[in-house]
Amino acid sequence: MEQLTTLDAGFLQAEDSDPHASLAIGAVAVLAGPMPDFETLSAQLGERIMTAPRFRQVLRTHPLDLEPPEWVDDEAFDLSHHVRLAALPRPGDDAALNRFVADVMERRLDRDRPLWECWVVDGLAHNRWAVLVKIHHCVADGVAATHLLTQLCDAPVESHTEGRAEQASEGGGREDRRRLPTVSLNPADWVTWAWRTSCGVTSATTQALHGGLDLAAGLLRPAATSSLTGPVSDMRRYATVEVSMADVESVCERFGVTVNDVALAAITDSFRTMLLRRGEKPRRTSLRTLVPVSVRPEDATGTPDNRVSVMLPYLPVDKSDPIQQLRAVHERMTRAKGSGQSQAGSALIAASRLIPFPVTAWAVRALTRLPQRGVVTLATNVPGPRKRVYLAGREVIRLLPVLPLAMQLRTGVAILSYADHLAFGIIGDYDAAPDVGELADGIAHAVSRLAELSHGHWRCTPAGTLALVEGG
Repeated sequence: MEQLTTLDAGFLQAEDSDPHASLAIGAVAVLAGPMPDFETLSAQLGERIMTAPRFRQVLRTHPLDLEPPEWVDDEAFDLSHHVRLAALPRPGDDAALNRFVADVMERRLDRDRPLWECWVVDGLAHNRWAVLVKIHHCVADGVAATHLLTQLCDAPVESHTEGRAEQASEGGGREDRRRLPTVSLNPADWVTWAWRTSCGVTSATTQALHGGLDLAAGLLRPAATSSLTGPVSDMRRYATVEVSMADVESVCERFGVTVNDVALAAITDSFRTMLLRRGEKPRRTSLRTLVPVSVRPEDATGTPDNRVSVMLPYLPVDKSDPIQQLRAVHERMTRAKGSGQSQAGSALIAASRLIPFPVTAWAVRALTRLPQRGVVTLATNVPGPRKRVYLAGREVIRLLPVLPLAMQLRTGVAILSYADHLAFGIIGDYDAAPDVGELADGIAHAVSRLAELSHGHWRCTPAGTLALVEGG
């Protein structure tokens, strides 16, 4: 029997602490063409899903959390409890699909059964249908969940290698493939090697220590008061938008930034617009953002568990110029990567494994019950398939991410690359964030504007606006 890691179990404990949280992650595949016969499709999905043992296992918990929960086979497993059929009311537009996704994701998974659901959604307009896969966060993080999702497809797909490389550089998760040094018989070389090794260890320890202090300060220092923080209900709203990967890459090439920088800059601009629309002043400390970082080695892509660390940068909503926003995001993410924040997070998770499980379980429950005002939103970027994929012979034309809300965060943004598009899935509290659709539209507008800036020569006017120079 396999036990949950401290990090995996932490998602269960955090959910236990918040009656308004449902800590499941998901993805929506929108497919073109008529929906196949449900019984046939269900059997096909079940056959593919069952190749992953975790989908037919339940959690066995222990009284008072004296031991970690364990994965055990579900002797009464019934596929019909997990693969379900739903139909949208006419006209079956994207808004109706988003409402359905929000309704499904806000409900908690039954812990007496394997912690996943697969909804086949009929009734979409324009001869389309959809599949929503929902998995508890204790089962997998975004990278592992995306890999599990691709197992449902008709053919194997390759990961987004650029995204994986960026994640590895952020989290230090890539295996070190450098050759071992040749053995020297010179004692002077031994002393030199020992000195360099000790300096390297000391430097890494110091960096992780500084990173830990940065994380602690970010969690303890309150963000600027705004409507973006505060209590949440148990109802959700969901909105999506897709942008052209070609536009994003043109911005990356023009300004020397990463795909993640462009996505975060677009999120920054849209949140700024949201605050202004609500009659609030965007401040430098208005949008401290939790940015998960994958520390998953390449050879563990398909392992169902959580292998993430975090960074806590401020997104520059106080800046109005889109180029300044982009450069500030790039500088702050670069600084956060070099500050040791992700290394500190990984070290903290590793150290927690040495502490008796009851202590960590009780500590997580106690800490997650406390009000937190340091983090305002969550933005997570997961690489998806680089090529178009198919399910039951139908093309997946859209692949959309869904993430949960917890820790009194009223909004969160998931980013997922698929083929030639970058998709943003925005989740929001039903009462506190009724304008998530406008937040999605603002992201698309911000990317479009950055793409235009990357292709032209612009100057700043005396009024502080950008103007295109003719012939630029």
